[in-house]
Amino acid sequence: MPRFKIKIQYDGTGYRGWQLQKEDRTVQGEIESALTTLNKGESIRIYGAGRTDTGVHATGQIAHFDFKTDMDSCSLKDAMNGNLPRDSRVMECLVVPPEFHARFSAKQRHYYYRTRTDDFLLDRNYTWHTGPLDQNILNEAAQYIVGNHDFTSFSRNNEDLEHRRAIVYDSVWKGDGAVVNYHVTANRFLHHMVRYLVGTMVEISRGKFELERFKNLIDHPKDNVKIFKAPPKGLVLTKVDYDD
Repeated sequence: MPRFKIKIQYDGTGYRGWQLQKEDRTVQGEIESALTTLNKGESIRIYGAGRTDTGVHATGQIAHFDFKTDMDSCSLKDAMNGNLPRDSRVMECLVVPPEFHARFSAKQRHYYYRTRTDDFLLDRNYTWHTGPLDQNILNEAAQYIVGNHDFTSFSRNNEDLEHRRAIVYDSVWKGDGAVVNYHVTANRFLHHMVRYLVGTMVEISRGKFELERFKNLIDHPKDNVKIFKAPPKGLVLTKVDYDD
């Protein structure tokens, strides 16, 4: 049976995250519903590279599924989009080897978090309006997390995980006028990890959290720390990397 890899873009505003839930609307649920329609009522399970939270967006989420069909990948992409709501779209569709797995084959994941320092309103559903930010302080904090660290202090507790380490390859704040984006790349991300990091770094910039305390929480991780979590609306999963 052919295995398909799809690249998905979605506006997370109206979703209760990626992962399938019984009662709530999710991205996985909408895509599986579209595939079920194409499969004449028989359900098809899809597997995503990352489980984005409620309100988080994506321009480069990756998923895979197995589907016996006579359609080529281009026709399948168009057919799926014809059955998806307007806030989600399949951007690419490819046939891949049967051993490919969207989550377990992934090598790196890329996110950015969008903030704005002025009062411009039209992107308010996709941007955290933080007020003034000190990019020098933000980048001093951001650079400190590059490398292999235990992010227990900056993630939601999950007893099912063997460990809470991640390798961060890139971590930088970049400004373009009033818009200041945080870009981060890692081999994996823990639950709420980026939002906790962004929220705490912004509080450091505001002078409400000490930079040295931030560094100490990276070096000496602990559970149930009082830190700050950025709202979900500014966070976007942009890309997932795989071996060629």
